[in-house]
Amino acid sequence: MSVILPLADAAVHLPPRGALIGLDLGTKTIGVAASDPERKLATAVETIARKTFTTDAQHLLALAAERNAVGFVLGLPINMNGSEGPRAQSTRAFARNLGKFTELPIALWDERLSTAAVERDLIAANVSRKKRAAVIDQHAAAFILQGALDRLARL
Repeated sequence: MSVILPLADAAVHLPPRGALIGLDLGTKTIGVAASDPERKLATAVETIARKTFTTDAQHLLALAAERNAVGFVLGLPINMNGSEGPRAQSTRAFARNLGKFTELPIALWDERLSTAAVERDLIAANVSRKKRAAVIDQHAAAFILQGALDRLARL
């Protein structure tokens, strides 16, 4: 069973170096990103079409093992007024369930506006609507993870 905490509190449970896996949880897909072992840069990895929780968890744990990851960062979709709605509750439930399959710490990171920011960047880069749909979740995961890496560097 792993610890599930806000990023600042989870930091003490993370070794000083080692890759982190960032997740942007959608209802139909999971965007996945990974950091380098020094935790300087987050990179989009893939978008997983959600199936069953167990299948998705096994896929995520395999990705984490491939990258020798030392923890997960899940984007927590908090409402603009700071409250938590159904999507945040769903993310917390996903974290609890994932925590039953791994000892790796799971950090929750406020992801307000991440998808909107990424969409703006992709539009600015002239990426077609169809291509944006295919990559938005993994880029959102990278945006979330990069924000968390920047915050960890300041702790």
